[in-house]
Order: sequence, then structure tokens, then C-alpha cells
Amino acid sequence: MKITSDFLVIGSGIAGLSYALKVADHGTVCIVTKSKSDDSATNLAQGGIAAVSSSADSFDQHVEDTMVAGAWLSRPDIVRMVVESGPEAIRDLVRWGVQFTRRDDNTFDLTREGGHSQRRILHFKDMTGQEIERALVEAISRHPNITVYENHIAIDLITARKIGAGGEGDRCLGAYVLDQASNEIITFGAPITTLATGGAGKVYLYTCNPDIATGDGVAMAYRAGATVANMEFMQFHPTTLFHPHAKSFLISEAVRGEGAILRRADGTAFMESYHSLKDLAPRDIVARAIDNEMKIHGDDCVFLDITHKSADYLKDRFPNIYRNCLRYGIDMTKEPIPVVPAAHYLCGGVRVDAHGETDIPNLFAIGETACTGLHGANRLASNSLLEAVVFADRAAARSLERLEHEASLPLSVPAWDSGNATDSDEEVVVAHNWDEVRRCMWNYVGIVRSTKRLLRAERRIRMIQEEINEYYWDFHLTSDLVELRNITTVAELIIRCALARKESRGLHYTIDYPQTSEAWNRDTLVRRDD
Repeated sequence: MKITSDFLVIGSGIAGLSYALKVADHGTVCIVTKSKSDDSATNLAQGGIAAVSSSADSFDQHVEDTMVAGAWLSRPDIVRMVVESGPEAIRDLVRWGVQFTRRDDNTFDLTREGGHSQRRILHFKDMTGQEIERALVEAISRHPNITVYENHIAIDLITARKIGAGGEGDRCLGAYVLDQASNEIITFGAPITTLATGGAGKVYLYTCNPDIATGDGVAMAYRAGATVANMEFMQFHPTTLFHPHAKSFLISEAVRGEGAILRRADGTAFMESYHSLKDLAPRDIVARAIDNEMKIHGDDCVFLDITHKSADYLKDRFPNIYRNCLRYGIDMTKEPIPVVPAAHYLCGGVRVDAHGETDIPNLFAIGETACTGLHGANRLASNSLLEAVVFADRAAARSLERLEHEASLPLSVPAWDSGNATDSDEEVVVAHNWDEVRRCMWNYVGIVRSTKRLLRAERRIRMIQEEINEYYWDFHLTSDLVELRNITTVAELIIRCALARKESRGLHYTIDYPQTSEAWNRDTLVRRDD
């Protein structure tokens, strides 16, 4: 089966949906998403979106905060472009129906998070992502040029080089996609393809990411020949709920933004020993501080205390967090919340230019899948949603220019060849390798690293990859096998980048190179050899 459109969008978070709405007036759009349309990291985002929105703030301050948080590895031109595009991005979201929380005078209710010098976080209570996703999904459903294919997982990109048609240079022609209901592999052909598949938190054992965050876009782009950058910079969110049944529920940084204090089990506040901003220090510093405190004192967690605020205020400002904590027997109005760090946000990804285009023509990457140059070595809180909307707009503009030249070119794409594959009776192998990859990454490629640990992880991941490659072509594909292949590829890329960077900077901290080096004030780039 073959489906064609002008634009193929893989992923349905804020980046993919914003992009689709921007291009849909000019052509047909197919959105492929491996779960439901609203199952995305966007939907789980609690804190909000950072944008200069008050006279007390300025673009220069937002730029400075971003550069400091990114350990000066962020690209200044990209940072300024994104920051200065912030007000228009907010207007786009409001036009699409997003209802940000406002004060009595109808101005935005701005909050503050770690690393920000001003209150500039627009939010919808503590469910900002859910509100954004709701509005965008509704807008998508109303557009006649957009078709959404839920429960369809992309397998591999189709490129001219891959199918032997690269005589005039390589370009992306679409993707092979598995329909999880029918187990049929469909050829989606399109002159313009955009990856918006989100992050890769599921590469780690403990994460606050949704189950879909398996690094699919990064892995597919890498296999297709695109350059991948800065994969060593995986951000660990400092505060996720510590409870055996909570599945790493995130406690928004906005809680600390509104005055919460991190304490040891004995009640001692400890962040003043690590940074002048104390509990509002950038995430990499807070995560390492918590990790250190847990190791020094032998504790399983630390505690986030905001009991000095009134119960009515907390229930109104953080209704989602309050209700979820209460489900697990924790009343945040009366007792501190037990928290631990967990894998959260990938600051690296597929390297793109200022318009979101990869080095494979007509292949774009936006959102967490992409490495745009904004985040550097550590993402400033709430800059990710802003980046997604801004780059969706820029990628859409460049895509429309490209479509004018590509529309007349024939798309001759072969169907997927399953060869002699059979149904598997060894699913336990997939499940075991899933668990082994994630435990290996958590134990050896976590918050604090060493060359010895990284080399150990590299050997183990290489062995698992050999098993997967043997298994992959012998059996019919399942979503679990596709995702396993992807998380193992992403694990390899994280390890390779971490071994290459001989310094500690931002989210990459290694005991073998504890200092930051000017020689490494550059991106770590990886590309397939063949």
C-alpha cells in the first residue's frame, strides 16, 4: 500500500502539529503518530513556555539566561532568533485556541523557573502542555487538508540514495511505516518530510518521558545518513516523584519557582552549598547536587518542601501535581514531596540549520528530535516549547519554498521488502534486550560518568546491537522491535558523543575530565560511516 501527500509529518507533539497547521493551507499533509494524536511529551509538559511578555523583562535578559544555562555552547545567533520570535509564537498559540492562565487585569500570569532571571513562563496552571495539545489537536481536526494516521510507527526514512536514485544528489522521499493494527508496512511518499518524534528518555531505566519517547527520529535520520549532534547532553529532571507506583511522575520546576526548597531527610536545605541561586539553579547543577546528596548520605531520595505556602494557593496553582501526589498518599500542603532525578530532555539530536533542515535535502527535524543550537549543553527550563513553535514556523516557510521546486518531480518509491521474514516466537528476547539497554544506560551513562563506565556501556550496547541485527531481518516487524532497534541506536550515539567530549560541560559530567575546556567549545558530531 502507498499513500502520498505534499507533506509527511512524523510525530504529533507541539512541533509536528504547529508545522502541519502552518503548511496545510498550501498542500496535503499526512501526520503519522505511533500512538494517539495527543500522546506526546507536549501533553505531559507542566511548567509552561518561556517568552518575554512583560516590561520588566527583555530579550537581552532571556538571551543571557539561555546562554548561561547552556554552558555557553548555545549558538548566540540561534538563541537571539528564537527569543525574539517568542511573542509571535505566543500569538500563534493563542490564535489556535490555547488558553494561558491570566491575572484579573487579563495580562498573562507569568511564573519563574530555575535559571530564569525574570518571570517569563506562560502557563495554564500546571497543565500547560495538555492545554496546548488540546488546542492544536482540535485545530488539526478542523483542517480539511490534514489526515492523521494514529497507531502507525515509522520504521525507516526513504531517500534517493537508499533506493538507488541519487544520481542528482540525495533527498528524502518519505518513510516506511508500520500500521500496528493490520501489521502492514505502508509506503508514505512525500516531497517534504518532517521529523517531530520527540525525545529519547526511554533509553534510560528511569524517566519522566512518555513510553513513546524512544528516539525514533534521531535513529532514523542517523541511519539515513544525516548528521547527529551533542547526544551526550541528556538532561535529567531534578525532581520526579519518588514512589514505587508513580512511574516517575514529574514535579514541575515551577514548584521551586514558587518557593519550594530541597531538603535532606533530616530537613536540612542543601542547595546553598552548590550554587548562589540555590533551589533555582540550572537543572544540571540541581540534578548533580541531588545525586551527590543521595550518594553521600545513602538516601533513596531527597525532599521538596513547599509547605510554607497556603493549602488554597497550592491546590489552585498546582492542581495536577496536588491530585497526583495525593493518589500516592502524599499531601504536598502538609509534607515534603520525595523526589529523585530522572531522564527528561535530549538537548542533542539531528543537526539542523536555522530553518530546521537536516543535511539530507527535504528532510526537516523540529522539536526535541532536532539539535538547533538553542540549548547548548543544557536546556533552560521552558525554552523547549518555544523552540518547537519557532522552528515549526521556520521549517514550514522553507518547506513551502522547496515544494515549489519538488512538486513536479516524480516520486517513484518501492514497497517495503520483507524478504523471508516469519512471525517471531521469541518475544522474550526483545523484552530482555529492552531492559538490558535501559539498565546499562542508567548505570554507566547517567548523571556522573567516567571513561571506564562509558567503555563498558559501549561494549554491552554493541553486543545487543549484534543480536538485534540478526533478529531484525529474520522476523516480521513489531512496534517493540522497531523501538528496541531505535533505543539501541540512540544509546550508541549518546555513548560515542560522551566518549568524544574530553571535558565536563553542562549535562555531561565526567570524573576523568572534571573541568570545562575551551578546546571543546564546539558541537560533538556523529555521522554514519557508509
